[in-house]
Amino acid sequence: MALIRPFAAYRPPPSEAVRVASPPYDVINTAEARALAEGNPASFLHVSRPEIDLPEGTDDHADEVYLKGAENLAALVEGHALVADAEPHLYLYAQRMGDHRQIGVVGCASVGEYVKDTIKKHEKTRADKEDDRTRHIEELRAHDEPVFLTYRADATIDRLVQEGLGAAPVYDFTTADGVGHQLWVLGREATRALEDRFEHVPVLYVADGHHRSAAAARVHEKLKGDGGDHGVFLAVVFPHDQMKIMPYNRVVRDLEGRGAEALLARLRTVLDLTPVENGAAATPRAPKSFGIYLGGRWYLAQVRAGSYDPGDPVAALDCSICQDQILGPIFGVGDPRRDKHVDFVGGIRGVDELERRVDSGAFTAAIHLYPTQIAELFAVSDAGLLMPPKSTWFEPKLRSGLFVHTF
Repeated sequence: MALIRPFAAYRPPPSEAVRVASPPYDVINTAEARALAEGNPASFLHVSRPEIDLPEGTDDHADEVYLKGAENLAALVEGHALVADAEPHLYLYAQRMGDHRQIGVVGCASVGEYVKDTIKKHEKTRADKEDDRTRHIEELRAHDEPVFLTYRADATIDRLVQEGLGAAPVYDFTTADGVGHQLWVLGREATRALEDRFEHVPVLYVADGHHRSAAAARVHEKLKGDGGDHGVFLAVVFPHDQMKIMPYNRVVRDLEGRGAEALLARLRTVLDLTPVENGAAATPRAPKSFGIYLGGRWYLAQVRAGSYDPGDPVAALDCSICQDQILGPIFGVGDPRRDKHVDFVGGIRGVDELERRVDSGAFTAAIHLYPTQIAELFAVSDAGLLMPPKSTWFEPKLRSGLFVHTF
């Protein structure tokens, strides 16, 4: 069963929602957060990126950063930029990006189910990022940014969600990136019906937010017995057939200083390369193909049959093939989590960003991947395996600050 529990959210009044809502902490850097929050004391970035309110150069992991986040959350509550609902609810959160629309149920998921792997993972966490989120959640005494969960679509849940959309949303705004956001507060009967139906969903899957969910489990283990409501964590749960996964592309620096022709010759020993006119033509249209930008030109690369194990759900991933056939043997990337000469670029940034990173001289080559599919995520998770780092980039991103769970 899947526990999706109602809670009394701290959330902005409708007139403040667009000012409070902010990108998640991990898709922007400190400088970008500082610029986005400038002149807007209600921005939730003051909570999720509290270093922006401290002198430049402050260590992101200094004690004063976490303390400032808690102080800023309290200030938003005291200033009525966040107001607690009088009773627990489930909520519906809809996002529209272009022609894509996704509607998720907002509630609290179970730490116990996460620990027992009823909430399945597909990504290995990094200790430093897990430590950071653990300290952040513990200091706030709140789950401030939701974990993005998914499940195999259920017709009854679909019907209940559609019924919940019948009322007018309490929020309806578009952010600067062109994404539309709407929120509905469900009444008691609708909340109970969805809560009951989720008990028939056998498993949930972490789509995005592995570090937040792992940190929530650590906080609960540390604080259990103190009476706090930390045996759950904040989540938005979407059906699998509404997932939009974009590629997570790679840029890599050649430490041997080889020229483009030498690298192309090496790449041709493992891949079939065809020169193409531009990045659009090099965008992979099917699995087992890559766009490669090198020496100012784009190439479309095809993976050769028999060069990977199609029966292994991890080895058969395009991102695994990229590591196993290109990054590792050709560019010497041993551990992509730690090697500094490889970087990852979310697909939302497009081919222009890949070209820019290479043309600047910062990197030697860019690799444009075909997006990991939701069926592949399920196959890896169900097998109890883990994907390589940076395997999926989900869009649109959940906005932070629209609902907060305090404990």
